[in-house]
Amino acid sequence: MYNAIGMVELSSIARGIYTADRMIKTAAVEAVSCTAVCPGKYIVLIQGDVAAVESSVDAGIQSAGEYIVDHFIIPNVHPGIFPAISSTTLPEQRAALGIIESFSLASMIHSADAALKAADIQGIELRLGSGLGGKAYFTFTGDVAAVEAAADAGKALVRDSGLLVDIEVIPSPAERLWDTLL
Repeated sequence: MYNAIGMVELSSIARGIYTADRMIKTAAVEAVSCTAVCPGKYIVLIQGDVAAVESSVDAGIQSAGEYIVDHFIIPNVHPGIFPAISSTTLPEQRAALGIIESFSLASMIHSADAALKAADIQGIELRLGSGLGGKAYFTFTGDVAAVEAAADAGKALVRDSGLLVDIEVIPSPAERLWDTLL
């Protein structure tokens, strides 16, 4: 099982594909997502052991050059990140709802990891740029106190980068709202 993830976010699709190739060739990593996202950006999200992810992301930063938008390495990623990225079902236990929104896909993943580590919450969806004009958001649920603590932890990371759009906590969402979230 891999314990680290890393990402390079670029403003060029062509350079993004080139960078993905360099990152995958540099170290024993697995590509989680290498794709174009709105508005004409490209993300390379990889997983592997810590040293391999660090080497791969370093190569990605070098390859990206002036096209780099953002990047990260998370050495001990929370296991809830990957189900949130694939977001296939709503959790059975639903309580309060938290939403964190960012201008950066990379900072959003880092923020979601911090939120998941800060409190007993369950990720619903980690939407990365598709149809969002280059923005990203993370939705999650848990009891009100946990959702507020997670939102604060995630907000601190994105706010420090200057890329925070908004954060909301809904203590008791309408039942019909849940059906609209996926």
